[in-house]
Amino acid sequence: MIDEDTIKKGKELLGELINPVTLVTFTQDIECELCHQNVVLVRDMSRIDRKIGHEVFDFEKDSDQRERYGIDKIPAIAIVDGKKDYGIRFYGLPSGYEFVSLIETIRTVSTAEHGLSAETQERMKTVDKAVHIQVFVTPTCPYCPQAVILAHRLAYYHDRVRSDMVEVMEFPHLANKYGVMGVPRSVINEDLYIEGAVPEKVLVGKILEIQ
Repeated sequence: MIDEDTIKKGKELLGELINPVTLVTFTQDIECELCHQNVVLVRDMSRIDRKIGHEVFDFEKDSDQRERYGIDKIPAIAIVDGKKDYGIRFYGLPSGYEFVSLIETIRTVSTAEHGLSAETQERMKTVDKAVHIQVFVTPTCPYCPQAVILAHRLAYYHDRVRSDMVEVMEFPHLANKYGVMGVPRSVINEDLYIEGAVPEKVLVGKILEIQ
């Protein structure tokens, strides 16, 4: 799925990776239209940099791994390193503009350079309740990566935060459940909603509302 020009661009966006990163992918052979493409994408990603590895599990057959990573839908990618699972997930094929989100999240996990402001780091110290951020996106939305990358950075930074990218066209039942009429739309702990790609300060403020 990734041609040589995209590999070159991916290397430029990644820069120099520091620690190995594993893309843990969940798939199945039937009733998952884009699962195969997702697996191919992940395998192609390992061509970009030798520090990007991949593991592929069957959603039904590998139930132990599914439970370990808390995967409840497919296609899915969990981004982990050798030390930790940060609760970062991509649900749906990260194609189009979301390829940038995948690249940037790999870079964050590998280099530990989350880019969060000192103010955000200080405010996040007060977070002691679990936070689950779902960012609904489409591949053609140019503003969606900003929202996804920020949510993933917060999940990387704080143990109590989990972050999902959810591609709405692949999971229409979730789009209906959460009333997604436009993207990006972020849902925090089922109760709070954010429209658009908001600044870091605004998202952190919403998270602190539930603490």
